[in-house]
Amino acid sequence: MTNRNFKQTVYVDKFTDGVLDPTQEMSYFVKDKGTIVANTAPGCWGPMITPELKGGHEVTKPVFVEGAEVGDAIAIKINSIRVTSTVTASGNDKPMEGRFNGDPFVAGICPNCGSKNPKTVIDGIGQGAIKCAECGEDVTPFTFSNAYTMAFDDDKTLGITLNKDAAEKVAEESKSYMNTPENSIQNPVVTFAPHDIVGALARVIPFLGQLGTVPASPFPDSHNAGDFGQFLIDAPHEYSKTVEELEDRTDGHMDINRVREGAIIICPVKVEGGGVYLGDMHAMQGNGEIAGHTTDVAGIVDLKVKVLKDINIDGPILLPLVEDLPPVAKPFSDEELLKADKLALQWGIDNLEKSYPLSFVGSGATLNDATSNGLERAAKLLEIDVPEVMNRATITGAIDIGRNPGVVTVTFLVPVTLLEQSKLADIVQSYYE
Repeated sequence: MTNRNFKQTVYVDKFTDGVLDPTQEMSYFVKDKGTIVANTAPGCWGPMITPELKGGHEVTKPVFVEGAEVGDAIAIKINSIRVTSTVTASGNDKPMEGRFNGDPFVAGICPNCGSKNPKTVIDGIGQGAIKCAECGEDVTPFTFSNAYTMAFDDDKTLGITLNKDAAEKVAEESKSYMNTPENSIQNPVVTFAPHDIVGALARVIPFLGQLGTVPASPFPDSHNAGDFGQFLIDAPHEYSKTVEELEDRTDGHMDINRVREGAIIICPVKVEGGGVYLGDMHAMQGNGEIAGHTTDVAGIVDLKVKVLKDINIDGPILLPLVEDLPPVAKPFSDEELLKADKLALQWGIDNLEKSYPLSFVGSGATLNDATSNGLERAAKLLEIDVPEVMNRATITGAIDIGRNPGVVTVTFLVPVTLLEQSKLADIVQSYYE
């Protein structure tokens, strides 16, 4: 067993091969209430055109959190997120038949020499530039159907999409513009130099598409969710799973744009130490990530972790910033509470609920399945029935799409009595007061 030298601050600079594997010993160890700092690699597109990676992403190696045991939870506060890429590219994907075995995110193959998860070299620019290191064949499992290259201002507050000449200039120095971390092996997506959309403006509001804990069995990282996980059911590669085995997931791949600086995400512990990992930073994204992909960037993230004992949850719970909450789910002001007291007196109501917002993450094959999953997770933790959750989410909350087709948040105001019963009162009250 590795010597567990727990540190107050852990600096993570290494990445997985695309697989979250609970059988692999962890090599980073952080104290409870300690800090994790990481320089994350870009998410989807770079790994997607790097078939050596087996998961569609390139997330950090997991961190063992002192005292975290199966059946606990880990609260992760996002202290800061800073984008370090100066340019990126993204767009709709087009899988390339003949270049993968069942799943282009996981099981890339060379169509010429047959190498599995082949190593690659970059030869030139454009969508044919990723070549098999063994035989020189064009080997990327994905190309674009419609795509763009985007540059950011110095303050990383705004992005604009580039024309052909500018995109090709970036492609010639792809790693420099994307600032990929030293230990990252992905091929920078700007190598493709896409330029279908020119002159569009977008606000930079960075967040983490991947933030969570290691699942109970090996998962390709992008498939650690109920929607992408469907690709693993009876798959022809080594990470095939049954429907039942999908319950091992921890839904770390959320693509929920509210998982941003200042928010807290409470994650399940399904292996000893939890195994906190992160990555897939996005510069911006509207609800749903309807294009399938958005602006993947490298960045520097600072997290604080805290073990919550004996809080057995199936999936993540998000404490969003107040400004990110649905209007009906925001904590009540003093003025509103005074009005409520008067109304209660008028109608003879002795006890008004004191409540705070929670967002339960749900995932599944479809948005309906994801919603049902989120409702059931909330009902299970709070020990109430699903119809009550549905009523509360209707009048004091909302269902918001994280990612189409199957990640949502079920948000509503939860009475303090239920928060106390589920052992979440302290962290929720201290966050929103």
